[in-house]
Amino acid sequence: MAATGNEGETLLPDIEEEEEAEEMEREMESEDEEGMGVENSDDDDEGDTSEDERENEAEIQRLEEQLSINAFDYNCHVDLIKLLRQEGKLHRLRKARQKMSELFPLTEASQKCHVAVGIKQDVIMIGLIEGEEAEREKLYELFEKAVKDYICPDIWLEYAQYSIGGMGAPGGIDRVRSIFERALTAVGLHMTKGAALWEAYREFEIAILSTLQPPPGGVASPEQQEQQNAQLERIHTLFRRQLAIPLMDMEGTFAEYSDWTDEGVSEVVTQHYKRSLQQLEKRRLHEEALLMAEPPKLAEYQGYIDYEMKEGDPARVQIIFERALAENCLVPDLWAKYTTYLDRQLKIKELVLSCHERAVRNCPWTMGLWKSYILALERHGAEHHIVSDVFEKALNAGFIQATDYVEIWQSYLDYLRRRVDFSKEGSRELEELRAAFTRCLDYLKQDVEERFSESGDLSCTIMQIWARIEALHCKNMQKARELWDNIMTKGNAKYANMWLEYYNLERSYGDAVHCRKALHRAVQCTSDYPEHVCEVLLTFERVEGSLEDWDAAVQKTESRLNRVNEQRVKAAEKEAQLARHEEERAEQRRKTKAEKKAQKKSQKTNRTGDKRKAEDDGEDEWGEETELAHKRHRGEGDVVPAALEEQMETESGLFGRRAPPRKTEPPTTRRNQQAVPETSSMVRKTLDTTLDQHRDSNTVFISNLAFNLEDPEGKLKAVFGSCGNVVEVRPVFAIKGAFRGYCYVQFEDELATQEALKLDRQEVDGRPMFVSPCVDKSKNPDFKVFKYNTSMEKHKIFISGLPFTCTTEKLEELCKEHGTVKAVRLVTNRSGRSKGLAYVEFENEDQASQAVLKMDRTKMENYTLSVAISNPPARKTEVRPAASHVLGTMMPRQLQGTRGKGRTQVSLLPRSLHRQNTPEAKAENGTATKQQHGMTDGQELDTGTKSLSNEDFARMLLKK
Repeated sequence: MAATGNEGETLLPDIEEEEEAEEMEREMESEDEEGMGVENSDDDDEGDTSEDERENEAEIQRLEEQLSINAFDYNCHVDLIKLLRQEGKLHRLRKARQKMSELFPLTEASQKCHVAVGIKQDVIMIGLIEGEEAEREKLYELFEKAVKDYICPDIWLEYAQYSIGGMGAPGGIDRVRSIFERALTAVGLHMTKGAALWEAYREFEIAILSTLQPPPGGVASPEQQEQQNAQLERIHTLFRRQLAIPLMDMEGTFAEYSDWTDEGVSEVVTQHYKRSLQQLEKRRLHEEALLMAEPPKLAEYQGYIDYEMKEGDPARVQIIFERALAENCLVPDLWAKYTTYLDRQLKIKELVLSCHERAVRNCPWTMGLWKSYILALERHGAEHHIVSDVFEKALNAGFIQATDYVEIWQSYLDYLRRRVDFSKEGSRELEELRAAFTRCLDYLKQDVEERFSESGDLSCTIMQIWARIEALHCKNMQKARELWDNIMTKGNAKYANMWLEYYNLERSYGDAVHCRKALHRAVQCTSDYPEHVCEVLLTFERVEGSLEDWDAAVQKTESRLNRVNEQRVKAAEKEAQLARHEEERAEQRRKTKAEKKAQKKSQKTNRTGDKRKAEDDGEDEWGEETELAHKRHRGEGDVVPAALEEQMETESGLFGRRAPPRKTEPPTTRRNQQAVPETSSMVRKTLDTTLDQHRDSNTVFISNLAFNLEDPEGKLKAVFGSCGNVVEVRPVFAIKGAFRGYCYVQFEDELATQEALKLDRQEVDGRPMFVSPCVDKSKNPDFKVFKYNTSMEKHKIFISGLPFTCTTEKLEELCKEHGTVKAVRLVTNRSGRSKGLAYVEFENEDQASQAVLKMDRTKMENYTLSVAISNPPARKTEVRPAASHVLGTMMPRQLQGTRGKGRTQVSLLPRSLHRQNTPEAKAENGTATKQQHGMTDGQELDTGTKSLSNEDFARMLLKK
């Protein structure tokens, strides 16, 4: 060793000395306990210790075997290192740590394990236990690995302080200065922790200066004086460099420099210091935000990074990225942003490649980072075996989807293709490229399909690229045709775009014979766009073919199109038959509902008794659930005869539901109401129907409004004021007074209603409102508001996979290249955000077909688009269950009052008065009705009613 162990120990920080003392004290205590133990317990302790050691050894072997199977098991590495440290197996510990560091970085900020924090203890432990056998170079290697993974000021500071212990060796002082300079370059700009490194470096240089001073009373020789002046200049330079950088507590450094120097602070240094203070003030807000935020502080770091990138200082951008990554090392997007910045701005080989390597070690599951790493290696001229090793590591990283493997293979194959000199036939690089293509196809077919149940390359993109390379660069059309035959056998023969791609290849590099053969096969096999393929075949024969070829093409296309039309007619007939069946079922449901309604009305007509009638009226209104789909309120502001006023339905503006009248009327009023002639009931029904129809035709239903919308009545009046005269806006509120997000808007005439329906999907307070006609669904149960076609539209295309930031204007601009765009509709959710889907309407079918062929599988902002002719699935008709409040023989009436069931569901009615839930005999309040099972044309057969007197009720109560 260059320096003795005692010298190294005296130069270690105080923390290390404390840790060393504590470790030795614990060892001595354990030895004393073993020596002073009772004789009877010695055997037991030794047995327990040996048993624990055997269990730990067995666990260590198990972990090592598991790592031999899966080297990327992070938790397994951590557990193995903990056990080895616990058992004190230092050599195996060093090997385990080295294997883990090759795959994963050792970070001090990592919360998963304390591996990086424990590196300091390992350095001390190895130095203390091995003594002379542990060379200082091994400790330097450990520190180098630690500072390589992350830019950490604390580790750099400890590294520099430890290197001071070797300053007595030849070149030791220069080595210490070199480490300090590297530390300042790496973390000297760290605003909160960088000052500690500057101070340590300065104290080291001041200590060197003290050794150059002559003894007391002595005179320095010219050589010593020259060394002193050089050392003083180093210290001055360190002060000036530190004061030119914005760091925390700059004022104290400036005051220290003013006291230390005898010549005073120069004007240049003062100007640099003031400029640094200004920069510090600009960044103080970001530093305070980081100080106050909770980990991982990603949003605060993102804002800080954006600010530094706007300022444009590469060194400061780099240090803030490093600070963010120290706390967010598992965020792939942050690594991608950092590596992209280095690739495009700094372009320094060592810095760029080191960052890429750290990125894939932190986030090995992210394919994009591996892809960028391979490109960076090629960009900086790395050797071929290094690129190949990185690619092999990427294959073993364990991506989360099959398409990731396809993309990483594409990147590697692109790299291999760029290495080939195609002017030399049979070159080694060309053979390597072909072997890589073959291996890629086997890998996707075996490994990827076994794991994901799919190859990830449904359109055989890799085989298409290989075929084009063979045709273009190698002039080997035979190999290209073999590849395309293989592509078609993988289920792609039914797609027109695949055949046209093959046809274009033959057209460019093949001959007319194979072009004709490809088009004839395309006409026979294509099922999505046969018309377009037939048109391409006829166009080809017009240009290239003879009369016989033309006749054969016409005959083939006509027969094919006839078969296609027959299939489509059959499909249309089947769809029409399904639609008829659906209509019949809907008609049957309407008839059933009408029969139930007639049955309910007949039961109400047959009821007698004042008290029961009032209770039934209240129960019917409160027991019935109010649906949003009714979209109507009645009885508010209508002028009707006084005798019918209370029997009409009323509206509660607060609760949004119909409630029974709350006031109690005298018996004379009830008798008068019962005495109303039957003609009055007919007048009431006619008047209700007329009023409902008039109000419904002049009213629209507004939904999907924000629940926190302030003054909905005023805002909606302003929105619909341009449509016509607004008579009334009726917002609906919940029981507690909160707005429920829907309301009714009534106009004077139907023309204003039609104008209001045009405002559908218009945004109100950043949320699209839905405007629909006001229809009573109790009378029209199958009414639906869906203004778009649900059948195939050949002039319209359906696009999926769009970026969520895509706008109508961007999509229209993209589609204009393929024809005249008549309309573009983005599909959004209820909050107005895009779902990544859209419909684009073209002028004719040909333009839509061309757009599908040219836009399908294209990229838009790194999103792969899927384009097809619009053919939405048939909308399913919802089958609603029968209402629970239907009375009579259809369902037993529930025992509950006008306010519904009690919370405990306990009946407070005496058992004697319980009605039997049997259809044969049913006792209503005040009547005894006998009903039969039979139904004739929807009407129940009533055998007669008998009124019950007070004596009858008394006998029922006393009956046991």
